[in-house]
Amino acid sequence: MNTLIFLIPIALFLGALGLGAFLWSLKSGQYDDVDGAAWRVLDDGDDKPGK
Repeated sequence: MNTLIFLIPIALFLGALGLGAFLWSLKSGQYDDVDGAAWRVLDDGDDKPGK
């Protein structure tokens, strides 16, 4: 029972930390371009002029 005194605040802190990180990533625009990464994987760069 004594361990719950420590575990509950730690769990709440870690949950709040994860929520804060998720909200920060939304605010910074991490999820704005969901299709761009998929198209960049398929692009081999042959259309650029070579040297």
